[in-house]
Amino acid sequence: MNRTGLDRKPAGGRPCRPGPALIAGCLVLCWLQSACTRPESAADQGVRTQVLHRSLGAEVPQLDPHLATTLAEAQVVSSLFEGLLIPDPGGGAPLPGVAESWSVSPDGLVYTFQLRPTARWSDGTPLTASDFVASFRRVLSPELASGNANLFFPIRGAMAYQRGEITDFSLVGIRADSDQTLTLTLESPCAFLPQLVTHWSWLPVPLAQIERHGPVHERGSRWTLAGELVGNGPFTLVEWMPDQLIRVRKNPHYWDATTVRLNEIVFHAINSVDAEERAFRAGQLHVTEALPLGKIDPYRESGSAALRIEPFLSVYFYRLNVTHPVLQDIRVRQALRLSLDRKRLVDTVLRGAQMPADSFTPRGIGNYVPPTGPATDPERARRLLAEAGFPEGDGFPQLEILFNSSENHRLIAEAIQEMWRRELGISCRLVNQELRVYLENRRLINYEICRSGWVADYLDPLSFLGILTSGNPDNQTGWSSPDYDRLIEQARVETDRAVRRELFRQAEQILLDEVPVIPVYHYSTIRLVDPRVKGWVAHPLDQHPYKFIHLEETE
Repeated sequence: MNRTGLDRKPAGGRPCRPGPALIAGCLVLCWLQSACTRPESAADQGVRTQVLHRSLGAEVPQLDPHLATTLAEAQVVSSLFEGLLIPDPGGGAPLPGVAESWSVSPDGLVYTFQLRPTARWSDGTPLTASDFVASFRRVLSPELASGNANLFFPIRGAMAYQRGEITDFSLVGIRADSDQTLTLTLESPCAFLPQLVTHWSWLPVPLAQIERHGPVHERGSRWTLAGELVGNGPFTLVEWMPDQLIRVRKNPHYWDATTVRLNEIVFHAINSVDAEERAFRAGQLHVTEALPLGKIDPYRESGSAALRIEPFLSVYFYRLNVTHPVLQDIRVRQALRLSLDRKRLVDTVLRGAQMPADSFTPRGIGNYVPPTGPATDPERARRLLAEAGFPEGDGFPQLEILFNSSENHRLIAEAIQEMWRRELGISCRLVNQELRVYLENRRLINYEICRSGWVADYLDPLSFLGILTSGNPDNQTGWSSPDYDRLIEQARVETDRAVRRELFRQAEQILLDEVPVIPVYHYSTIRLVDPRVKGWVAHPLDQHPYKFIHLEETE
């Protein structure tokens, strides 16, 4: 370590004692300086060979786009497959993907996509409109039970088909007019449909290849293994070592292969944010998924160009199992929310890098302004808990807070656990589980209180509020409100924007009053990005199409 200036003595003869912030900043600075003299690392070599090393933050459960539900899965499948349209890396309107152009009928009900004649699967066979029809039919099949099938519900007949109310797929508004022409007919105008089709659930899958491994609706099929998976994206799958890494390589059959500058991407499964940060400092990663909360200030103070804190349309929240005998009582749920000091949690635990959530839907989605939930009020919370039969927490059962394994999730859970103990006199037990197990227990509502996060699938309030309707597979709380469902359905088909916003506000007010979920904060992405990664820019949905990313030495 360069100790210049740290050992000087002031006039009084006593040695200077550097503060913690200065020491932390110097540690980061020393790492940056040592990078110039250490042996070539994986990250250094990657710059020469155009191999990007990125952490996913966790192992991916599987690589079937129609079954993927996590951001980790989405990061990989978006490199292996391409949909009709792709996200604009700068956050603007969607860009052409497999569809080179598209048009909308005057009444807004019919979208016609013209596909590229040069579109190919990674085995070299042509990709046609019929492949999209077959893929969308698979997503909507009741047998597959895709968690994202609801994203197709703007299409005429899609909801009825997915729910088994009709069995004739020809009644669904999805049609191939030719090999290069795909037509979608909607129930009602949907201005955000172009954004919707950039979601990974709209990716085409190779039905012929899937059938070689069993029924197309079978979960856990071997068609997604390395050596078996056929995609149509910029990269192909060449290696998958569970709980370690996934390696993808540039696809020579991709229609826009000349734009792709990366030769490979290595996705690392690292479920520890501390391990991620160490791997970054050791030159094993170019991009982390997150950063330990305790490391935010040192990186800030050092002025590190690697630190990226960027807005992100998402919400960190706690689901409550409203079928639990105690949590059935709305007064208990309200007491839990009112005793949670979100601002204090953000300022102390999260180092002020996030925004306290006064609503479920974050601000920044068009002109929608969500209603504001009640402010922190421990005194009122104690009164409500007493009215529910638990004065000062007496007789209240110990509840479990479930979260997937992560140091950051644990720190947040510990802070909330302490707030509820101090303000309400109740005790909670923390339970952490590996991601696969956690997701399955959450899906089955096999929990009491559960840490959750939700990222917008598209830039519309429906992307947040729609998940808590009755029967939505992402609800996962046991909560149901006919009034809420009615308002959301009215907003879904309403064409007057002002009326639509008001319907959403009324629905969200019900959500805030009945508390099946407790919003904690609205995210920013906080990660480390090697300055040599080019083309990685801030995006409201944290989308970074890999075809536009490359590595380059900095001066």
